[in-house]
Amino acid sequence: MRRAVALFPSSIHRSLSSASAVVTRHRLIQSALFSTSIPGGASTASSSASRAASVGLVAAAAAAFATSLYHHQALAKEPPPAGLVPKDVVLYQYEACPFCNKVKAFLDYYDIPYKVVEVNPISKKEIKWSDYKKVPILIVDGDKLVDSSDIIDKLATKIVPGKSDISISGDDEEKKWRRWVDDHLVHVLSPNIYRSTAEALESFDYITSHGNFSFTEKITVKYAGAAAMYFVSKNLKKKYNITDERKALYDAAETWVDALDGREFLGGSKPNLADLAVFGVLRPIRYLRSGRDMVEHTRIGEWYTRMEDAVGESSRVKS
Repeated sequence: MRRAVALFPSSIHRSLSSASAVVTRHRLIQSALFSTSIPGGASTASSSASRAASVGLVAAAAAAFATSLYHHQALAKEPPPAGLVPKDVVLYQYEACPFCNKVKAFLDYYDIPYKVVEVNPISKKEIKWSDYKKVPILIVDGDKLVDSSDIIDKLATKIVPGKSDISISGDDEEKKWRRWVDDHLVHVLSPNIYRSTAEALESFDYITSHGNFSFTEKITVKYAGAAAMYFVSKNLKKKYNITDERKALYDAAETWVDALDGREFLGGSKPNLADLAVFGVLRPIRYLRSGRDMVEHTRIGEWYTRMEDAVGESSRVKS
């Protein structure tokens, strides 16, 4: 799928670009320093001016270098102390599920290793052991956690500094926008990814390519599922009072950018739980037609790219 293919080269490009920038700045500083020496040790007005200019160049280059390092550190992952990292984490999921992706965004950002069990949405045989039949289900050192927001609350309570009790602590702004994700943003996604028969087929091509299906199920689900969800999406539009699905998606993206109010993230210099929630639910659609349109027609693209950098590579491990 294009999403998976696109992210890897872009991460390499960003790494190489960062390394190149560091080397360039280092050479600039060296050049400025070495240019202050004059053959024979002569001291003239022009040499004094040259030294002053060189010192200024060094200072400017050093400031730029320090700013770059600070920015890079601000976007780095935030792994918890080793003693707080769960030893065994297993996520039961559907690859394209926005709620599952919200949990994965949290796990990836905090660099918590986790295994994935892809659930067959038809038989659900992988979760027959559970009385709870929805995904995500997260098993953390033997304890079963369900419901994406509750999973994140409980994990954050254990591993995130300042989140010792999510229910009574935490930023009111953060809570507000996490609720907005669950109560509004996720509801505009399905009408968009199944807006037309072509988009429904594109979505189910992704779902069947990454899901747990037999060969026969892949063929059946791709075409029957796409047709069914095309009509279901029309009912969802009515249920959530959506008249123009693209406008609703664009409005949601712009609403989020307005909430940032000029900040890199809602959390300031680093993502908070609301940033991770928005990023998580948008990640499955980013490289579908609806996601490409959203980035092209709204201001959300720069924030999304910063989130890709901040969350970084998946911390998923092979079973």
